Amino acid sequence: QVQLVESGGGLVQAGGSLRLSCAASGRIFSSHNMGWFRQAPGKEREFVAAITWSGGSTDYANSVRGRFTISRDNGANTVYLQMNSLKPEDTAVYYCAEDRKSYSRIGLEEYVYWGRGTQVTVSS
Repeated sequence: QVQLVESGGGLVQAGGSLRLSCAASGRIFSSHNMGWFRQAPGKEREFVAAITWSGGSTDYANSVRGRFTISRDNGANTVYLQMNSLKPEDTAVYYCAEDRKSYSRIGLEEYVYWGRGTQVTVSS
């Protein structure tokens, strides 16, 4: 049974930084791409960032490119999202997700495993 547990959310002022973590268990972490998504109140869940199984390729939503960095530690079964220069519009619940398939190319994920999310609130 795959389990994903996010942590690191909180309240931060605009311009500040947070680092989110997602600890994975239940299958071979290093074989699967991982992604971060977010959902703001009244809005659809949206893609934030993705990283391949090896960490060799990443992808970002245009809204966070240059401010957020996704990374992973396969030895620790953890994926991270470093968020800098935070804006009030980044306020949302952030979810990590794991690809159903192994060894996918970036952008070809099928995210079927999801964490419960962690709240990020950015005050102006």
